[in-house]
Amino acid sequence: MDQLCGHFGFSKLPFTLSPNTQFFVNLKTHKECFNTLVFALGTGEGFVKVTGEVGTGKTVLCRKLLNQLSGDEYVTAYIPNPAMPPEVLRRALARELKVPDVDVLDHYQLIEAINDQLISVAKLGKRTILVIDEAQSLPEDTLEEVRLLSNLETEQQKLIQMVLFGQPELNTLLAQDRFRQLRQRLAYASSLDSLDFEDLEQYVTQRVHVAGYNGGKLFDYPALRLLHKGTSGTPRVINVVAQKALLVAFSQGENGVTKHHVKKALDDTEGLPARKSFWQRLFRAKVA
Repeated sequence: MDQLCGHFGFSKLPFTLSPNTQFFVNLKTHKECFNTLVFALGTGEGFVKVTGEVGTGKTVLCRKLLNQLSGDEYVTAYIPNPAMPPEVLRRALARELKVPDVDVLDHYQLIEAINDQLISVAKLGKRTILVIDEAQSLPEDTLEEVRLLSNLETEQQKLIQMVLFGQPELNTLLAQDRFRQLRQRLAYASSLDSLDFEDLEQYVTQRVHVAGYNGGKLFDYPALRLLHKGTSGTPRVINVVAQKALLVAFSQGENGVTKHHVKKALDDTEGLPARKSFWQRLFRAKVA
């Protein structure tokens, strides 16, 4: 990979799958979602929900939000894998909030300790935000526990605000009648969509420049068109295919990525819709 980076003038690979906020691209759908999050948290009320299909960039947006909230105004608790029983979630939250002696406290002591810690944070003029990623995997009893935790409050304010990031299955989970109280507390909801062609072009261009590329257009127009069509504009899949296309171009000694290189990369990527040749499409049209 060092040779590939040297060939294109990268200081690092531009299309890795890790949610690196250095590569965050301020696209329309992500910008709108992030602005909604910041505004919603500024109100201090209710739940906030962000949904999006697999690979649309929820986790990197989540990390960017956590970075944004790392100043003096907020205390954050982050639960990345919430598929756990209610008791385990309570203890995970307590650890995030730096509650002492978490493992020796019983249920009631733990709730009291969390409440005391939240009050201490509020007295410092700060707000506590619980961010849960992959929220669609919350067991129903654990989601109910999240709702109950949101009841912790003083006469003046809520002591903790919740942000749920999840796949569309989260909407199905919340639609159940038992969660109607939680739905009523959803102050703001936003969704991440796949990228249109204009966004994809910006996404690819910005990522290669953040990685250190200083030349002209690294991916030509037909390559970008095929990349958009073949990936349906899903950022995670774009990363996989674009990385492979770079490798194909490098192996052939080319300094730019063409449609040919993207086609090779798509052919080597599993889980994509099968693409029919011109003759297959023509034959199918005549039969129809």
